Amino acid sequence: MIQPIPEGVDSKFRLVLLIARRAEQLMRGARPKLETDRPLKPTRLAAAEFEEDQVRWGYGTEGGILEAPGEESEEQQEELVEVESAR
Repeated sequence: MIQPIPEGVDSKFRLVLLIARRAEQLMRGARPKLETDRPLKPTRLAAAEFEEDQVRWGYGTEGGILEAPGEESEEQQEELVEVESAR
């Protein structure tokens, strides 16, 4: 699958790191941001979420933070995960 790079992501390498980190969240029980008609593996689902611009992220002191778009609830605050620095 060829993954387009979302706006704001500076490299393919960072996109891979972000997708992997989101897939890890999904495997640990995070709720999917997309509804699908068939089950998808966590990595495919994470890639689809990025392709549909359902996951926000930003640079942080540790390289970045994944978060849901819009208002963050307490539950979403618990899902925030720091991304390892790719620099």
